[in-house]
Amino acid sequence: MLALFGFTMVHAYEPIPITVSNTMDKIIFDGKWTFEYEWKASSLNTYSYDDGTSIVLRSAHQGDFIYVFLDPITDHNLNTMNDHAIICFDAKNNKSTKADLDDYCFMTSLGGRSGFAYQGGHYSAKNNFLGKIQNPEGFVAVSTMSDTNDRYTPVPHPSYEFKIPTDLLGRESMYGFYFAIYDAHTKKIYTYPQNLTVENFVPSPNHWGEIYSPDSSLPEFGIPMIILFLSIASLILFSKVKRGPSLQFR
Repeated sequence: MLALFGFTMVHAYEPIPITVSNTMDKIIFDGKWTFEYEWKASSLNTYSYDDGTSIVLRSAHQGDFIYVFLDPITDHNLNTMNDHAIICFDAKNNKSTKADLDDYCFMTSLGGRSGFAYQGGHYSAKNNFLGKIQNPEGFVAVSTMSDTNDRYTPVPHPSYEFKIPTDLLGRESMYGFYFAIYDAHTKKIYTYPQNLTVENFVPSPNHWGEIYSPDSSLPEFGIPMIILFLSIASLILFSKVKRGPSLQFR
């Protein structure tokens, strides 16, 4: 398997806006753009590289999950289980020089039906302090070939779908963010931030970019939090009604 971790140099980047959506729960997680409107209600960012490679990133959040679709639309050489993609989140966006406990990465390979999760704080510097962890509940990372239903090209090419639990990352309006796609045919790695000089696959978090919620809607309240909030509000209101207005004598 491809080595995961390495060194890089600092490059400028544009932060990625991530939109709130009400259709992400309709996605069919089969590793491809399955039907015409599947990823339409999501943020769109396109990255072009010096050799003519283009990668489309679609991202959104809904409820308890962040959704990411990586679409390397110019890769027409299909290398099953050798092409890879990884996405990483710095949950506190603290830009640490080595991966710590709030840094997470998620990887899958072309043809892979279940991905892998990694967390920082590992003892080994060889892997940039990232170690494999048990896949969290609800996590999805799959890949296959997108083709006729893809919005950008009908020519078969790898694509990667991810579903990441927000409770694992913590509910923030901004995360550090990184992605990399490895093309086994050319033996090149394509990254965000763009054109990083990466020896292997994942640099230290202080070289990652950022993904943010423009309307600060990303820390969506889950049902338990809503119930707790309503319960507290009801108790306060009941307490005020029970006491009634106070009388002041002058």
